[in-house]
Amino acid sequence: MAKKIIIIGSGFGGLAASLRLRAKGYDITLVEKLPDLGGRARVFKKGNFIYDGGPTVITAPYLFEELFSLFNKRISDYVKIIPLDLWYRFVFKDGQTFDYSGDKESMEKEIKKFSDTDLNGYYNLVNFTEKIFNKGFTDLSDKPFNNLSFMFKQIPALLRLKSYKSVYKLVSNYISNEKLKRVFSMHPLLVGGNPFTTTSIYTLILFLEKKWGIHYSMGGTGNVVKALEKLMNEENIKIIKKAEVTEIILKDNKVNGIKINDSKIINCDYVVCNSDPPNVYKNLIKSKNNYSFLFNQKMNRMDYSMGLFVYYFGSKKQYKDVAHHTIYFGDSYEKHLNKIFEKKILSKDISYYLHRPSATDPNMAPNGQDAFYVLVPVPNNLSNIDWSIEGEKFKNLILDKMDKSILPEIKENVVSDFYLTPDYFENDLATMHGSGFSIQPKFSQSAYFRFHNQSEVFKNLFFVGAGTHPGAGMPGVLSSAKVLDNLFK
Repeated sequence: MAKKIIIIGSGFGGLAASLRLRAKGYDITLVEKLPDLGGRARVFKKGNFIYDGGPTVITAPYLFEELFSLFNKRISDYVKIIPLDLWYRFVFKDGQTFDYSGDKESMEKEIKKFSDTDLNGYYNLVNFTEKIFNKGFTDLSDKPFNNLSFMFKQIPALLRLKSYKSVYKLVSNYISNEKLKRVFSMHPLLVGGNPFTTTSIYTLILFLEKKWGIHYSMGGTGNVVKALEKLMNEENIKIIKKAEVTEIILKDNKVNGIKINDSKIINCDYVVCNSDPPNVYKNLIKSKNNYSFLFNQKMNRMDYSMGLFVYYFGSKKQYKDVAHHTIYFGDSYEKHLNKIFEKKILSKDISYYLHRPSATDPNMAPNGQDAFYVLVPVPNNLSNIDWSIEGEKFKNLILDKMDKSILPEIKENVVSDFYLTPDYFENDLATMHGSGFSIQPKFSQSAYFRFHNQSEVFKNLFFVGAGTHPGAGMPGVLSSAKVLDNLFK
C-alpha cells in the first residue's frame, strides 16, 4: 500500500512537491487554508479586472514543463507561456530609462546611454555570474543541505566565487556608473533580500534570466496554477480547500498527522510544508521538547525579508507606452533600503515594481482599459507599523508618485482598486512578521544555514518554498520541490 504524504500549502512549492511525489507513487493529499490554490500566486478578480496576486516574472519555464513531462504530458496542452522581448524597463527619478532585455545590440546601446566605459565590465560581470550560476543553480539548487560536511565541501568553490561579497559589492567591481549599478544589483529584491547584504551567489539570477529569458503566462500566472490543479486532479491527488492546518500532530517524536480547523485529524506517514518554516516551528508544532539549544538559537537569530505593499488597480485610461514590467528607482538606493531592512521605517522616497499585464495580454482588462499592480518594498511587521492607519496614506503616496512620473493622470482614471499590506502576508499567508519572502538570502541564511528541506527536528517532516533551500522566487521554490526527489527515493 502506498505511503501517505500530506502537503500543507498550495504555493508553487507545494503544487510542484505534490506532483513530483505523486510521480514516485505516493498517496498525496494537499491541504490549503484559502478557498483557492496558489498561495502568493493566487488570483484576484475585482470588477472586470483580473489581477495576479504575486509572482509575475516567469524565469526557467522548464521547471514547470518538467512537472507535466513526469506524467508524459505537455504543458502547452494546458497553458500558453510566451517569452517577452522587453524584460524590464528601469525608470530613474530624472526620467532616464534603461530597457533591459536579452538582445545584445539593444543592451550595448542602453549601457552606452549611461556610460561608455562600462560595456566591458558588463560582459565580465555576465561571465562571472555564469560561473556562479553553474555552481549555485545547476549543481546545488536541487541538492539537500542537510549535513554540515556537505556544506563544508562547497566552501572552497563558494569562496572562489566571492560569495562573501554582497551583490552590490560584486557588481561594483565591474560597473562604475551608479545608475547601472542599481540596474544590475537589484535582483535580490525579487527574492526578499537587500542588495547590500545579500550574498553575491544571488547574482546568478542575472545569468539565469539571460539563459532562459523572461516569460509570461497568457491569462496571467494564475493560469499556471489552474493548469497544475487540472494535472493534479487528473493524477488523483486529493485537494482539500478551506482547510487551515492548526496543528501538526506528533507521536513518539515523529510527525503522525495534521489537525484541520482545530477539529478534524488526518493521519499520514510524512508531512511536506509549503508553509513558512518559522511559522510551522513556532505555531503548528505545539510541543517544543525536541528543539535543541542550537535549533532554538537558529530560530532566534533569523533575519526576515522586507514586507510588501501591493496596490492593485484598474484604469479606464490605457497607457500604451508603459512596459509590461517597469521598475522605478526613487532618489536614494542604499539609504532607502537601510530604512526598510534595518531601521524598519516608512520612507516617502519609494521605489517600486509596476506590472502591466495588459501590455502583453489585453484580456486582463476590459477593452481600452488597463490592469495594473504596483509592488512597493516596505518594512515587515517587526516595524509595528499600523497599516489600518498608514495603508490609505501610503496608497495615496504611491498614486501621487506614479501620477507625476510613469502614469500621468492616473489619480482621476482609477476605476477599481484595493491593496494588500504585510498584515495580509502574516494573517492570510502565515508568513512570520508579514515578511514577503520568508527569511533573507544572506550567506548566513543560505544553503545549510536556511531551514532544511528535511527537518532538523523531525525526520519525516519536510519543507518546500521560500524559507528553505534554495530560496525564494519561482525557480527557487520549484527547485525546492526537486530537492525532495533526492530525499524520497
